Amino acid sequence: MTRLLLADDHAIIRDGIRALLSAEEDLLIAGEAGNGAELLTLLETTPADVVLMDVNMPVLDGYATMQELRQRYPALRVLVLSMLDHENYVARMLDAGAAGYILKNSSIAEIAFAIRMVATGQRFLCSEIGFNLLYKLTSSPLQPEKNAPTLPPGVELTGRELEVLRLIAEGFTNQEIADKLFTSKRTIETHRQNIITKTQARNTAALIKLALDWRLIK
Repeated sequence: MTRLLLADDHAIIRDGIRALLSAEEDLLIAGEAGNGAELLTLLETTPADVVLMDVNMPVLDGYATMQELRQRYPALRVLVLSMLDHENYVARMLDAGAAGYILKNSSIAEIAFAIRMVATGQRFLCSEIGFNLLYKLTSSPLQPEKNAPTLPPGVELTGRELEVLRLIAEGFTNQEIADKLFTSKRTIETHRQNIITKTQARNTAALIKLALDWRLIK
């Protein structure tokens, strides 16, 4: 049994995570806190294996809390759960000692998987952040130009949106894409709508043509 502590300043987020994880028989939420200071106080009387913690919190934020946890509880594993997806936030928290980083729009399946990974001593980075970082690397001038997508001026798609577009063009359904990317069907539907809005594509055939033009598929 993996004992968890939740640290997030929004009670609705904590309630939601508690409800979603209640079906996971090997995961037990032993306590929760509204900020880093409350978490440190809670840890004095409540043992835990993993802390699921936000970055932006009042009183004591995630970064300052991470530094305290590293000094006081070096064996404690910390998984960051945040909406902040920029690589600077990710790198800062990982450098401070976090074992993993996952976004709040991730599916419950991926969150549970991440908790189990860090609990066993491994590190974890959610698929959306990983795809975004990979896209930035493959779009770097250091990479051969033929390997990089060629988006027209004025069209800006995230790394995850490009990946979803590629999978749409390859014929996968929204549910199949969700399964591949460890997220929900609703999230994929949102990505799909964002892609259509940004590109002004009228239908799936138009999306396939865009994927071909941008060298996402052959």
